[in-house]
Parts: sequence; structure tokens; C-alpha cells
Amino acid sequence: MTSRTATPVGARRRRLPVVLLAASLPAAVALSLLVGSNLLPPGEIWAALTGGGDATASYVVEHQRLPRTVAGIVVGLALGVSGALMQAYTRNPFADPGLFGVSAGASFAVAVAVAYVGVTQPAGYVGWAVGGALLASLVVVALGRPTDPRTPPTRLVLTGVAVGAVLAGLTTGISLSDPDAFERMLTWHAGSLIDRGYDVTLAVLPVLLAGVVAAVVAAPSLNAVALGRDLAQAQGVDLRRSDAAALAAITLLAAAAAAVAGPVVFVGLVVPHVVRWCVGVDQRRILAVSAVAGVVLVLVADVVGRVAVLPGEMPAGIVTAFIGAPVLVALARRSRATGL
Repeated sequence: MTSRTATPVGARRRRLPVVLLAASLPAAVALSLLVGSNLLPPGEIWAALTGGGDATASYVVEHQRLPRTVAGIVVGLALGVSGALMQAYTRNPFADPGLFGVSAGASFAVAVAVAYVGVTQPAGYVGWAVGGALLASLVVVALGRPTDPRTPPTRLVLTGVAVGAVLAGLTTGISLSDPDAFERMLTWHAGSLIDRGYDVTLAVLPVLLAGVVAAVVAAPSLNAVALGRDLAQAQGVDLRRSDAAALAAITLLAAAAAAVAGPVVFVGLVVPHVVRWCVGVDQRRILAVSAVAGVVLVLVADVVGRVAVLPGEMPAGIVTAFIGAPVLVALARRSRATGL
């Protein structure tokens, strides 16, 4: 009798956070459109979205807030899913896509572009950031991937940390040697959605879609891999195919996020952690819910950054650090949240 009643209660408890999160997504989008340094009534914003309204409201909504909201959706989805994949692949609840050197590779490439090529606009960063992120990830995989697919990816993670540290040092050196370049990329390096137009998000859309496809391919095997690589192989999982899909998804999604907003910290680390605590250990559900939770966190962080230091703005990456650090500390103290 107890087992029959416990399962529905547990299912309802897991369903409630998902329902609340789904309801918070349109609320976060609405806040992103409503809140800003230009105070506009909701009626004018709605009129601008439906093709009416005055010129000022139309410009603010169509050329500033709406493109910025779309950029936040892209970044949040990419970081949420890539973080969940990274933690499932490494079986480490504190893993982050940055461990593959993706963000460091993107930052290094942007620093080179700004200092030596003369790139000055966020739209010009995109190709360099994606290329640098992909190249850094390929170097990490080539140097650190174990020859036996049953071996845990510990060496791969350590290689990623080492490559990321080297690239971060080179980026700092380039920035300090050219103060003007450092000044131009300062906002991007803090993780910002400021001035991110459709030209930026459209440029990374193929990378984002490819990453989502790779994540869908990798998802069915993640539950088996979480039980142990030997056991997963005994159950018929093709570890080489699973690893290739997971690594491709992590790299492409993290590269897309870095290309749009720069290194936005803590999203890929905290979001899957919270989601796993709420919905259980089914990796497919974690991936889906992490996509939504990542979008909500990035949009809310961007909204907070718009009003936190008026008349200026605080980059979303700084706000996510303020939000993510205490949440992560609290969750790390809960044994249920740390287990995979």
C-alpha cells in the first residue's frame, strides 16, 4: 500500500518544479521586454510588438529589447543543455562546459581579433569566438581523450583545465599589451547581452542547431553511462558514438553561447545542479528542463543587470555569478543534489 501511494506523491513533487519553471519562462520573456532604462508603459510595448505605437517605443522594443531577449534565449538554452551534458558525461555534478577550454578558446580568439585584426563590434566577434572555441575543444580532445572508451574522462577534463589556463594567460597578455583592445572587449569578456542584435544570433544559429541535434543523439545513452562506463557497454551502448555526440554537443552549444555573450559563468554549472535536485536523475528530463531553466536564469540576470546600477548597466555574467555562487554553495551541502 505504501509503495503504491509513494510513487504518485513523488511524481507530483517532481512535476511541480517543472510546472513552475514552465510558467516562469513567459514571465521572464515579458520582464525582458518590459524592463529597461527607458521607462515605457506595458501598453506601448504591446503596441510596438503588434506593429503600432510611437516611434520611440517601436525603436526600443524592435531594435533593443526584442533582439536582446532572443540573444538571452539562445545563451540560456545553450549553457543549460551543455552544462547538463558535461555533468552527465563526466559523472561530476560540479563540472562546467568551461572545463573543455571552450570559453577560454573563444576569449583568446576574440582578443586576437580585436588586437591584431581590428574587429570592434560584437557581430564581428562571432566567427572568431566560434572558431576559437571549436579549435580549443579539438586540441583538448586530441590531447586528453583516453584510448579505451571505458576509461572515465578524467584525463580529458584535466587537459581541458590546462589548455584553458594557458589560453586565459595568453588572452590576459594580449589585453594588457594593447589597452585599447582590452577596453573594447571588456564588456564582452564580462558576459553581456548589450547591443546583441539579430546579426549576432542569426550567425550562431547553425552552430546552436547542430549542438541541439548532437545533444538529442547523445541523450538516450546518458542514463546508462551514469551507471558506469563498463555497465553501459555491457548494456549495448556504443561508447564511442555516445562520447562523440556528447563532446560535439557540449562544444557546439558552449561555443554558440560564448560567441553571443562572452563567458557567462555559473549558468552551465548551477542550472543542471538545481534541475537534478528537482526532477530526479533521468538525464533526458534533466536536459529538457535545463534548457528552460537556463533561459529563465539568463533573462532574469539580464533584467537585474539593467536596473541594478542605473543609469548604467551590469553585464548578465556578473549577475549570474552573484546568483549562482550562493545557490551552488547551498546545493553542494545537500547530498541529494550532488549525486548523479
